[in-house]
Amino acid sequence: MATIVTPGTVVGTADKNEPGEGIANENGNLIALLTGIVVENEGVVSIESYNSMLRIEVGDLVIGEVEKLNEKSGEVKILSVEGKANRSIMADQEYAQFHVTKITDRFLHNTADGLRRRDLVRAKVIETGNVVRIDMRDDENCGVLWALCPSCGDTFNAELNGDWNVACKTCGNQSFRALADDFGGESGKASLNGAGKRWSGAAEELFAKGSAGRATFIAEDVREDGREREYFRFEGEGGQAGSGHGRREKPKPGTRLFIGGLSRDVNEDDIRDMFKKHGKVKDFALMKDDSGNLRGFGFITFESKEMADSAIAALDGQKINGRRIGVRDADAPRDEKPKKRRPQGARLYVGNLPFKASEDDLSALFKKHCDSVDVQWATDKSGRKKAFAFVTILPEAKGKEVVDKLNGHEMMGRNIRVDLSKPRDNNNKKTSGGKSARELRALAEEEEDAKKKKRRRPKKD
Repeated sequence: MATIVTPGTVVGTADKNEPGEGIANENGNLIALLTGIVVENEGVVSIESYNSMLRIEVGDLVIGEVEKLNEKSGEVKILSVEGKANRSIMADQEYAQFHVTKITDRFLHNTADGLRRRDLVRAKVIETGNVVRIDMRDDENCGVLWALCPSCGDTFNAELNGDWNVACKTCGNQSFRALADDFGGESGKASLNGAGKRWSGAAEELFAKGSAGRATFIAEDVREDGREREYFRFEGEGGQAGSGHGRREKPKPGTRLFIGGLSRDVNEDDIRDMFKKHGKVKDFALMKDDSGNLRGFGFITFESKEMADSAIAALDGQKINGRRIGVRDADAPRDEKPKKRRPQGARLYVGNLPFKASEDDLSALFKKHCDSVDVQWATDKSGRKKAFAFVTILPEAKGKEVVDKLNGHEMMGRNIRVDLSKPRDNNNKKTSGGKSARELRALAEEEEDAKKKKRRRPKKD
């Protein structure tokens, strides 16, 4: 037989054949329980299912991508099993775990000293209980098959230089990987792992500095405020500081700009093109998280300070996708960085806004009562609008008049709240400290209760 059947189809009778896998005997009829092909072998009828899942067994060689790294353990997403049909893997076996001692026959202080996220690896399955566990140490065919340079994104090549066994041909970056014998499609690369050898003094010194001293950090790693993180680079023997390997040319003072306040859905090419209008761009990068999503800020380097100053003057405070961006000198000391410019005029708080309203709708409403309007709609971290905004109007003297006219005004089915925005008092020591009105009331009540208890304290005999 070679017939495609669906569940419930009669595929034979019990007096002629015996039921096999995917077959049930019901009142003398053999009924298919799966969708697939009917197969008869020595009188036994079974179904070869189209949607059968692959179950991993101890001893299997699996190919996977490194997704998580902890200090002493890690996790690999299994992509395929060598020598078995390319079918979907059982959901409870899709990920495998490993310990740092199962990476290579060489002492590793940390899993990141032998592997990195996104590396493709081959490993042997050693356990399939509640958790799938893998081993890359005892078989030269196991280990890293392919790896990317985190500095420039090009592919690492096998190249021995002291303790370091991979190098990037593009930027010169060097690192160590627990290589499989056929790393990069070439055999014999496992010999570059230095099995059983001790690390050199230079390597041990870097390892001793902890995570900051480990191999091959991203060249452009920054804090949330735009300042560069301080890391020790793992350049290897002959690749220490000053050698020029794996390091970007340091930009001239005033040419590197920080771009902040970007929404998470901006188009990178659009941002780049917007800045290119002001001069030649030498470097451009929008920061992303581990999932590849934009983090809302980035950096751009111009050929000259004049070009950078032109970009700051033209683009700082501009609105992109409904959010006002900030552009400034990324290398200026924190106390010298310019404060965000606020429009001149009477600043009004507008609350209970309808979400379907736009900035143009709000601006049109206020322009009926004043000469100039600037709208700053509040958004959350993802760029979605909140239900309030700040409106700055001119002339400033009309502030209270506009509040009296528009407070309670109906807008798209909602009665909006309008009030004068009170400026922060940075000189008053009795400020709220960033606490909400509710928190301040609670603190005041606690203070009052404490005073009452003190007054009721009984006198000592």
